[in-house]
Formats: sequence, structure tokens, C-alpha cells
Amino acid sequence: MTDSDWGSLMAAAQRGEAAPYRRLLDLLRPWLIRYFRRRLPLAMVDDAVQDTLISIHEKRHTFDTTRAFEPWLAAIARYKWIDRLRAMKRASFEELDDSLSIEDHHSAVVSATILEALLAELKPAQRAVIRLVKIEGFSIEEAAVRSGQSAALVKVNIHRGLAKMAASAARAERPEPLAS
Repeated sequence: MTDSDWGSLMAAAQRGEAAPYRRLLDLLRPWLIRYFRRRLPLAMVDDAVQDTLISIHEKRHTFDTTRAFEPWLAAIARYKWIDRLRAMKRASFEELDDSLSIEDHHSAVVSATILEALLAELKPAQRAVIRLVKIEGFSIEEAAVRSGQSAALVKVNIHRGLAKMAASAARAERPEPLAS
């Protein structure tokens, strides 16, 4: 769309026509995204676009329909860009040390995978109450209400399910006998 098309849509918006105004805002969004992507860190782009669209909405009555639309738009976007730069200047940033250790999540991922495999071997009722009580931390009574089982049955299902999981884990740890 051309600058005059945007101007026509804004003129219609000033007359109170909602559909052209929505169309204009939809068309401006990609332009604003490109504008701010060239000037700001990527994490700030969406907020800057939203702030600019809000400003356009608040200042739409100041647009002079006898003039070009894009310079008016660019001026608003520029002011919002400057606001973001000022906010960045006020924000304190701390340099990260290169020797900063990063936790290895390998063992946690392996453990979660094994746990899911062991849980998958259980009956659904056992799996549900073990998740509720042992993983999510609900009491026996809360698990009974959530699962629709009696408190006694919850205890039995947890006991039997954990026993089956322990037996499966023990089988997995034993090496397979070599075929002769």
C-alpha cells in the first residue's frame, strides 16, 4: 500500500469508520516491526510496536489529511524508539563472568525419561495416584478426591505401583545373560 492509501484509511478512521481503522492498524504492524527490528534488541520489538500503535490511536486526531501519512507515522515511531533507548540507558546490566558454570541437565532428563517409562508400565489408577501423591505432593485424601478412589485404595495403588516400578528398575539393572 502507498502512503496515500494509509492516509485515506486514517481519514476514514477520523470520520469514525471502524473497519478502515482496523485495516490500517493491521497494515502498520509489519512496517513498525521492520522499523524497530533495525533499531532495538529483538526482545523489545513487540512492546515498542504495541506502544506505537497505542500512540497512533491516542494521536489519530492530530493527523492532517492534507499531508503525507508516513512522516507522521515515522515521527511517532521515532519518539517511541527514543523512549526505549532512554529506558535501556536507565536499566542496569551486569556483565556475566565467562567462567560462570552452567548446570548440566543430562541426568535430570535421563531420570525423567526413565520415570515416564516406568509409570507407563502401570495401570492407569496406579499411575494417577503416584503422580498426585509422590510427584505433585498431594495428600492421600486429596488424591482420593481427585482420582475418585477411596483413601485406602489410593494407598494400595501407590504401594503396588511403586513395587512394580522397583521390580522393573531392578530387572533393567541386571545385565542380560550372554547367549552361548
